[in-house]
Amino acid sequence: MGLALHAIDLEHKPRPAGSFPQRPEGSPNLAEQAYSHLRTLILGRHIVGGTGLSEGRLATELNVSRTPMREALVRLAGEGLLEKTAEGVFRVRSVSIRDFFECMEVRELLECHAIERAIAIAPDAELKSLHDELKALPASSQDDLAHWQFDNRFHSFFATMARNQALARAIQRERVVARLFRISSPFHRQSESDVEHIEIMDAVMQRDVKSAQAAMRRHLQNLQNDARREIESQAYLAPRNQDLG
Repeated sequence: MGLALHAIDLEHKPRPAGSFPQRPEGSPNLAEQAYSHLRTLILGRHIVGGTGLSEGRLATELNVSRTPMREALVRLAGEGLLEKTAEGVFRVRSVSIRDFFECMEVRELLECHAIERAIAIAPDAELKSLHDELKALPASSQDDLAHWQFDNRFHSFFATMARNQALARAIQRERVVARLFRISSPFHRQSESDVEHIEIMDAVMQRDVKSAQAAMRRHLQNLQNDARREIESQAYLAPRNQDLG
């Protein structure tokens, strides 16, 4: 069976790059707009893993030529959001259970190292700003994508403060893998994640490397435990649903 190609229903998705107008001086180019829109759809989980994306169809739907669309797809593939099949078709990356847990193991190593480096050199004002922002977050008011975007900024913060771009890129790549894993979603444990983030920042504010690393490790392990419970639940329900079918 061939790869199913996806036609995006733009009316029910975040605002498309759409019929992109002639760009004014200094505005993002068409490839950038197409990239940004598709990235939002993928990270927002509006397009499931394994879905094929037709370059021509997408170009038509977003009213751009194939060249900027191809540039956008190549860029997304470079970030690990898409993969290219042997037939030359781009598709949304599918992340296996093994991929997810391996990436979380790598994240523990990378993010704990980032915390150690950041604590050594990050300005007090930067730490306080994020700490205050975390404490000011409204309880359970963000949608899934908005929460992930803030979560992404939090987890990228320490590598940024460590002034290590390679480390920041490595962490971002692993976070993309975790996001694409369909079973794992922070949305239903948003309040727990917010509390865990504050625990991490409390230790960071004290410049306590060991406590901050331990809090980060607990947080990432809690996410894995949550995914394990969901996997077990789905495995249990699958044969029961078949019996009821």
